[in-house]
Amino acid sequence: MGCGLGKPELQLKKCDRVSISVPAATAIRAALLIQRWYRQYVARLEMRRRCTWNIFQSIEYAGEQDQIKLYNFFGFLMDHFTPASSERNLISHIFRENEICRDTEWERYFCYKSIEVPDSYTGPHLTFPMTFCGVSKLVEAFKHKQQLHARYVLQLLGETWRLLRILTNINHVSTCHTKEITICGDLHGHLEDLLLIFYKNGLPSCEKPYVFNGDFVDRGKNSLEILLILFGFLLVYPNDVHLNRGNHEDHIVNLRYGFTKEVLGKYRMHGKKILKLLQKIFSWLPLATVIDHKVLIVHGGISDTTDLDTIAKVNRHKYVSALRPPKPSQHAVNGSKTQTMNNKNMEADRPAEGRRRVCSLTHHSSAPAQRHDHPRRSLQNPPMSAHLNWSVEEELKRRRRLAGFDQSYGELQKSDSDSDPECGETGETDEHEWKQIVDMLWSDPMPQNGCIPNEVRGGGCYWGPDVTEEVLGRHNLQLLIRSHECKQDGYEFCHNRRVLTIFSASNYYEVGSNRGAYIRMGPDLVPHFIQYQASRTCRELTLRQSVGWTERSALRALREQLFVHKSDLIRAFQEFDPNNTGMICLRHWASATESVLNLGLPWRVLRPQLVNSTKYGMVDYQQWIRELSITEPRLEISDTSILETMYKNHSNLETIFRIIDTDHSGLISFEEFRQTWRLLSSHLKTEISDEAITNLAQSIDFNKDGSIDINEFMEAFRLVDLSAHA
Repeated sequence: MGCGLGKPELQLKKCDRVSISVPAATAIRAALLIQRWYRQYVARLEMRRRCTWNIFQSIEYAGEQDQIKLYNFFGFLMDHFTPASSERNLISHIFRENEICRDTEWERYFCYKSIEVPDSYTGPHLTFPMTFCGVSKLVEAFKHKQQLHARYVLQLLGETWRLLRILTNINHVSTCHTKEITICGDLHGHLEDLLLIFYKNGLPSCEKPYVFNGDFVDRGKNSLEILLILFGFLLVYPNDVHLNRGNHEDHIVNLRYGFTKEVLGKYRMHGKKILKLLQKIFSWLPLATVIDHKVLIVHGGISDTTDLDTIAKVNRHKYVSALRPPKPSQHAVNGSKTQTMNNKNMEADRPAEGRRRVCSLTHHSSAPAQRHDHPRRSLQNPPMSAHLNWSVEEELKRRRRLAGFDQSYGELQKSDSDSDPECGETGETDEHEWKQIVDMLWSDPMPQNGCIPNEVRGGGCYWGPDVTEEVLGRHNLQLLIRSHECKQDGYEFCHNRRVLTIFSASNYYEVGSNRGAYIRMGPDLVPHFIQYQASRTCRELTLRQSVGWTERSALRALREQLFVHKSDLIRAFQEFDPNNTGMICLRHWASATESVLNLGLPWRVLRPQLVNSTKYGMVDYQQWIRELSITEPRLEISDTSILETMYKNHSNLETIFRIIDTDHSGLISFEEFRQTWRLLSSHLKTEISDEAITNLAQSIDFNKDGSIDINEFMEAFRLVDLSAHA
């Protein structure tokens, strides 16, 4: 009856359902396995990318620390040595920012009219006043790698200086319904990024205003071209192009990071005048820009003492180098003497420290504050030799130990012979103003509340969300836009989206390391981001290829750091190897490596990329040092310690060379070479004999003319990673 199914048929139907469901379950299980594998694959790539980023950033900030520490030492020599001392004379000219004070004398000194433009010159010709057409031609010329004649360079810079002098410390910009303001971050000599921004967004004009937020120069190879383009548009559209000063718009910083070398290489005859005029221009750049009274744009950031009313009244041109502290009042001087005596008494009872953290230029804390998103770095200070073979004033031995490398600059005593920059005035300078400027140029945000010294960079501070809320609230602002830090995506929000970092130099560390970005902002003051990659090669790479490319570059830089510290590393490893077996465990290898380099890196994670082989979880550290695949210069130098000092302090040594080469000829005499090493030895508190220095000088005087080419010397000692050529 009916159409019901019998028992055998029911059993058959059940079997069919089972047979059908088995492939479906297998497919789901396979999909889950693939998903899990893909997530693990992406997570591993992300871990590699973050490790790579940490390597690059740690090495970069270590360089900034060294720069400030070296300048700290130079400042100490200026402040405590007599004007007749040889060490002081070597570096005194870098502190005399404005030897020529009167405007008429500046005009005469930088006069371009006597410079002839030869008929053979094929580059762009400029006419003044500048026009949009003239700047457009300049952009096209630089795009095709043409060079602007020195006459036009000096003329353009002179006109820029005259304009900047009438601008206020804080630019005030207004939006309207027909305008969007474009905001660009660090460019660092990457001309291809600036050209790409102009291609995508359009050239600056009355309808397309721009704000460029500092750090136009250094690191890249086209810093001067970027400056000339930006200054050209500033002259044409002074109300629509706004330039903020960055921490790299500083002639002291330029000595280390390439801009000084770039200008002298491109303009050998007139490079010194160009640099001197740029030094003047940098001091006149505005410090901040405010959009519609609601959005503050500064290069670095703020601190808990930031006051825009104070910033608006600062005589900004007095701070030719933001690294140089102001001349303190007599009360501060007396306080310094008291502090120095207290430090001396404390030092007598305190064992010598092998390493000390460098303090911020403007912030000093009695106890180290904690910050977790950046590695804390210590600086190596080898113990002072008991006897120095070369003649240095006895004052140095005692004073340098008490110099306050771990003190605020403001606590150091200033020499009466040094004057403030402009017109040689010797009046007191408000230290509070100087701190305001340094904080705006050098500071970084942190996720924790508070305001602490920026001990990673060595200048400015770290400020937290509470400081952001307080400063923005006090000035009735809603957003802070800053640059100063490279971000992998070109931009990043923090502090509840009230602080926005924008960085416009793509491929900053290496091809594929990061995107560049710029901001478009309309009347609603909502930022819109445009990201880009200036390198066509990078745009064609897969994510895995891009990560691999940058990882190899980062590891190459890290291996160089390991190599130059090989003696220190071996000593650190031997502390964990009391029986001299030559083997240590991975944990001890990681601990010892971090204790020497102080980079705050995950060494155990990096171990597979750095250590080729291990045996039962043990590292043969002697073999590992030999396998770092770094070549050394083939020079007959008996004192290997001087070579290692050279490797460790390559950038510091080049900086001192550039300072001593006062005529910017690129050549220094044997005596100047010896004086350079004396300064470096004094800074490092190590002993290097005159004989070792003489042997080194003779070994690199290839043409035996009694002088040394700085560029050839630095290149001769450049380390080469053989693994990169394998």
